[in-house]
Amino acid sequence: MNRLFSIIQVLQTAKKPVKAKELAEILEVSARTVYRDIAELQAQKVPVHGEAGIGYVLKDGFTMPPLMLTPDELEAALLGSQWVARCGDKTLEAGAKTLMAKIHALVPGHLRQVIHNSAVCVAPRPDVIADRINMTELRTAIRTGKKVAIVYQTQNQCSERTVWPFMIGYFENTRVLAAWCELRSDFRHFRTDRIEKVEIKPESVPKPVKQLKAEWLAVEKTRIS
Repeated sequence: MNRLFSIIQVLQTAKKPVKAKELAEILEVSARTVYRDIAELQAQKVPVHGEAGIGYVLKDGFTMPPLMLTPDELEAALLGSQWVARCGDKTLEAGAKTLMAKIHALVPGHLRQVIHNSAVCVAPRPDVIADRINMTELRTAIRTGKKVAIVYQTQNQCSERTVWPFMIGYFENTRVLAAWCELRSDFRHFRTDRIEKVEIKPESVPKPVKQLKAEWLAVEKTRIS
């Protein structure tokens, strides 16, 4: 869906037919994938015209269905995206920016002024401790329910752990992985800037993420009380 939206955006701003090869370079996919995406757009009644070798154009006057939000909802999305863009990892930062670009393209014209003249903003963040790992890999492991092998550095030593990751907490100047630790047979929190290595294992976590979160929350409530 994101790629289809991107194709529409490219065609809307193009001043001449755009060839599949050009779209493929912009989207970083193969030309064959572009052909399939064009066919999918046409099947959804998006007025894309053209053919392979010549280029594609979007019929004048086509607009995406408006995204109906209240000003408060729009500013909530803006505030959240600003925070993620400043405090998230690189991939989430890019995701926050493209999200707001999509919202800007989809909301009615009168609501775009809410974005341009927003009454909210996120304060400058403190220096964030850099991660040593690819956070995208870690989030992928959570989404796919895979175990992860990590090398974790404490103040005195490094240890190897196999964990069942289920959540990453994003704070202003650091990030924390919440996971079940097989070594400790308990829930543990790992600062991501102290994780030196991540390896996604082929084995699946034996419990769904939702269940792990619920069990972790119950344990945390017990510890707090």
